[in-house]
Amino acid sequence: MPIYPEPMRILGIDPGLRTTGFGVIDVDGQTLRYVASGTISTTRHIENGQLPARLKILFDGLREVVTRYEPDAAAVEIVFVNVNPQSTLLLGQARGACITALVHSGLPVAEYTALQMKQAVAGYGRADKAQIQEMVRRLLTLPGLPGPDAADALGLAITHAHAGKAMARLAQAEGLGGGQGTASYRDGRSR
Repeated sequence: MPIYPEPMRILGIDPGLRTTGFGVIDVDGQTLRYVASGTISTTRHIENGQLPARLKILFDGLREVVTRYEPDAAAVEIVFVNVNPQSTLLLGQARGACITALVHSGLPVAEYTALQMKQAVAGYGRADKAQIQEMVRRLLTLPGLPGPDAADALGLAITHAHAGKAMARLAQAEGLGGGQGTASYRDGRSR
């Protein structure tokens, strides 16, 4: 039994405490098709930047996206430590809320660095936001540029469309079967 269905729907998530980008694509062989993208914003709903309320908005918002678009898998950006430790901790909490929502929805979650996504989408690991937006537009034949957060999320979904299949083949060849137990996934359901 294959680990990934063909065709497959992938949800990409670019986590952020103020704005989290999401992008949904369908994959059928080598064909990528845009389904939806957007952002979940916590800034206009919360006074005084209350962290627990923001995390709830992210959790609920992603659960709504999952319910609406019914993806088969999700891909989330891995967060690295940056110059400001406080910002890194807050971003990590936002990322945790996103992953929890995805796993709670029963989705397998793959994780990719920004470098991996940029390499997969633009062919250059140091590509800037504008280059990612343009390459996502081209790869998905969009009529216009997606916003930067949505473009990163779509880029993560595209990255998983390519890397996920290779990892699944490797897991099958090694007898791992994918899902729980593989290093690249957090899977809330058995396959």
